[in-house]
Amino acid sequence: MPRDESLTATPQVDTAREFLDLLTVEDVAALLKVNKSWVYEHTRTRGAPRSDRLPCIKIGKYLRFDPQLLRAFLDPRTAGR
Repeated sequence: MPRDESLTATPQVDTAREFLDLLTVEDVAALLKVNKSWVYEHTRTRGAPRSDRLPCIKIGKYLRFDPQLLRAFLDPRTAGR
C-alpha cells in the first residue's frame, strides 16, 4: 500500500513563521502600555459582547494573540483620535 505523503509532510515555512508571530499576554500589555491583568480582563466573556473582547487564541492554559487580529480590533477604536 502506498504511503500517504500528507501525513509525514513537514509544515510550510510560512505556517511556522505565523506561529512565531503570536504575541503573549506580556507582549500585548507592553504594546498597549497596560497591566497584564487588564489584558486578561478584556479577553473574558462575562458580560461583554464578543466584539468588545480582545481577540485571542487559547492554547491550553495560555493565551496568544495574532498581531493582525489585534490591529483589526484596535483600528476602529483609534480612528477618531
